[in-house]
Amino acid sequence: MKSATIGLLAAVALAVPAVAFAQSNDQAYCDKLVNKYQAYLDQSQRKGESPQSIDAKVGVEKCKAGDVSGIPAIEKALQNAKLDLPARG
Repeated sequence: MKSATIGLLAAVALAVPAVAFAQSNDQAYCDKLVNKYQAYLDQSQRKGESPQSIDAKVGVEKCKAGDVSGIPAIEKALQNAKLDLPARG
């Protein structure tokens, strides 16, 4: 029983930093997407072109708030505009 508890604690201790590292990589990628979106697509509305999708704008706001679930919407908007996605990682 005691060795099982120690083994479980060791597994958790090793898993937590890996999850945190993956989340920080996702957030860094999210930030890159937001920067590219704002540089190329967010400007289009100011120039009289058609506005970007609400989904992309929600994705941008999610990324700014630290919620990486906005990544797919921003990726889609950039791809639809024929822009390359930034490097991940």
